[in-house]
Amino acid sequence: MNPKKRTYELVVEQIQTLCLENNVPPGGRLPSERDLASLFGVSRNSVREALKGLESKGFLEIRQGGGSFLSETKHDMLGNELGTRIDAAEIQYIDDMLELRRAFEVEAASLAAQRATPENLLAIREVLGQMALAANDPELGVQADVDFHLQVANATKNQLLIDLMETLAKRLEENIRATRRHRFTDAERHQDTYNEHEEIYLAIESGNAELAKQLMSEHISRIRSELDRST
Repeated sequence: MNPKKRTYELVVEQIQTLCLENNVPPGGRLPSERDLASLFGVSRNSVREALKGLESKGFLEIRQGGGSFLSETKHDMLGNELGTRIDAAEIQYIDDMLELRRAFEVEAASLAAQRATPENLLAIREVLGQMALAANDPELGVQADVDFHLQVANATKNQLLIDLMETLAKRLEENIRATRRHRFTDAERHQDTYNEHEEIYLAIESGNAELAKQLMSEHISRIRSELDRST
């Protein structure tokens, strides 16, 4: 993300993303200031400032004592505005995060293939099951994708790597959500990305460390190349 952005500007984007991903309808009510502050890990003042900014643009209606509601008239403009902002302001952040993921996750796949226990393999299979059900549920897809990579990290048995991935989990979730939004304009990509994850799992299950490493590297490279085509 642009380091010069103030907290409330980032919260504005998070609120817009929340409305899109949860399909908040025109006139629909947003979570309370307290809930939004907890969800985004910011102060209520930052949330309040962001809500007022969205109200001034006509995207929200704030009713005294009644909460915040998505505007009936500006709802359709929300996706276009947010998409443009993501393309302009977050592409470098996405690149940086993909580089970081490559540095850790490619090696994690290799170690997982060498060290995964039956319990680890079961956990990864269960996450794949969730991913298979997520074609029409974007948020379920995001969570399953994040959990897949965290379960692969768990299978490495390297506690420092596991701790690092857990520390990065929120950033990882943001990265996966952003990349999926760009990449999944074609419904067939849901099945393709499931297949990519399944192939990584099968390499880990078979104990093929080199193949697991190669497939994870190709997976991250494919995300980058697809982003180039969609932006």
